[in-house]
Formats: sequence, structure tokens, C-alpha cells
Amino acid sequence: MSLRPSSVLRAPAWLKRLGLALLDLLFPPRCAGCGRVGVLFCALCQAQIEPIALPVCLHCGRPYRGAGLCADCRRSASCLDEIAATAVFAGPLRHAIHVFKYDNGRGLAPILGARLAENWRVARRSADVIIPVPLHAARLAERGYNQSALLARILAEATGVPIREDVLVRHKATQQQAVLNAAERRANVKDAFICQGDVGNLRVVLVDDVCTTGSTLEACAEALRGAGTASVWALTLARARWEPGQPAPDRM
Repeated sequence: MSLRPSSVLRAPAWLKRLGLALLDLLFPPRCAGCGRVGVLFCALCQAQIEPIALPVCLHCGRPYRGAGLCADCRRSASCLDEIAATAVFAGPLRHAIHVFKYDNGRGLAPILGARLAENWRVARRSADVIIPVPLHAARLAERGYNQSALLARILAEATGVPIREDVLVRHKATQQQAVLNAAERRANVKDAFICQGDVGNLRVVLVDDVCTTGSTLEACAEALRGAGTASVWALTLARARWEPGQPAPDRM
């Protein structure tokens, strides 16, 4: 990945372009999927991204051979109206998301965010406000950025729907979901989020990078519903292969 020192990013536009060009010459970008030099995420890797197999459950978005809701969604109450994802969390996309989150891969945001925007356009989606799934303040300080917020900003710019990053707060520090099973994930994020803004009667779309069991999205939606939103649905970059009753796979 290319290095992007903050001093370069604060420079005048012409100096910024020169500085970034020199950095790319000294530290050329590598494809987040295959490591190819000279590109952030090559066309070959993007072509190998696995789409979600249709048909899907109309609520959770998991592949489902029947019509309407899958058996698990029929049995379970939810604060979410729908969960949609652009692709399967596997292969080059899995590698790219790992770089995006854990290897200072902020430069991937426009490429990955464009996938969310394309899903929005094709499915003719609508909302009043876009809200990214927040990180706890300690995790944000450690990582330096919220990858979900970066994706949400790209989506907001592409759709014209306003983004609110101040509404949903992760006030409870939690374990990383990747190390937990499905039941532990639900318990881990229970009451972890609070809503501190006016979202009454608004149609909200939550944005996150990966959905596995949906526990984090459900906890966010519960906080938003408690604040009076008209609806809450979620759009994620990827969905992990998981079925109710199975152990939750590692997200990374």
C-alpha cells in the first residue's frame, strides 16, 4: 500500500499531487487482492469477486431457495427491515477488506464504496440518512479511522443522501466480533450503542463493511428504533457464508 503522511495530505493541491507521485514511485501501491505492483485493487481481482447467489431471504439477505423470508427470520423478531450485501466475503474481496481495515488501506475506500453505490443504483434504494456503524473511541484511536464511515461517505457522495456520523455512538467497549460465536456476538454488542441525535421518522440506512450473523447491525438498529426512526435497513460491502445454527466464521 502507498504511504500517505498527514503532512502531504495538508499541502497545497499541486504539492500534494507531486508528493503523492513521488511516494508512489518510492513505495508503489500493491493490489490488495493479489499483491500486483502498481494498482490498489486490480481489475482481475475485482472480476473474481463472488456475487451473492440469488434468490435471497427478503430480510437477512442470505441465499434462500424459498420465497419471502427464511425460516430463521420467520422465527425471530428484528429491528432491521432488511440486510443487503454487494458480494460474498471470500477471495480477493476478503483480502481487500482486510487491507482496508487493518493495513491503513484507506485508499481503497473509493473502489470499495463504489460497489455500495452500484448496489444502491441497481436496486433503486432510497433513504433519508446514511449512518455508518461506529467504532468505540478507543478502537478508533488505535486504528486511526472508521472503515465503515469511509464507505458511508463514498455512498453519500454518490447518492446525494446526507450522512450523519454523530448520531450513533458505540459507548461500550466490546471484544472483536471475529473471535466470538453467534451467541457470544449477540451478547457482546447488547446495549453497546446509543442514539444521541434526532432521527425521528427518518428512513435510515446503516453502512458496514462485513455482515456475518448480523448481531452488530441488529444492535445498532435497536438503538435507532428506540429513537423513533421510521425504518432501518443495512447495506454492507460483503456477507460472510454463515447459516443459523453454525459456528460464526472468522470475519478475517
